[in-house]
Amino acid sequence: MPAIEPPANPEENPRVRAVFDDIRATRESDFINNIWQFLAVDPDLLERTWAEVKEVMATPSSLDPLTKELIYLAVSIINNCHYCIHSHSAAARARGMSPEQHAEVLKIVALAAKTNHLANAMQVPVDDVFVVGKEG
Repeated sequence: MPAIEPPANPEENPRVRAVFDDIRATRESDFINNIWQFLAVDPDLLERTWAEVKEVMATPSSLDPLTKELIYLAVSIINNCHYCIHSHSAAARARGMSPEQHAEVLKIVALAAKTNHLANAMQVPVDDVFVVGKEG
């Protein structure tokens, strides 16, 4: 059950309509995800969040689009965000993620969580070779 209600007709607000139009153009789709519908309760937050998502996820960079989605998926799993797990799993599949790659991401997330907990529990000191400026 949602914690808030999204606006009934969000695109009546010209700021919201502009963001939604940009989402449609950027993604080449008429679909507007629920996250954007809910963020439309605050046009400023909607604009800022979409600008960040567009810059990081939709702008070509040194990471390919599938890698970006796999990272987003891993972080969403760790943060226990049900919505983002589904959204970014679908986005990763759309960018070519195979079932084997999905399984491998889950293995890596599980392993990282385990070793992170162990290192934190034992308060293992960081090796000097891993510290920028102290290595070698």
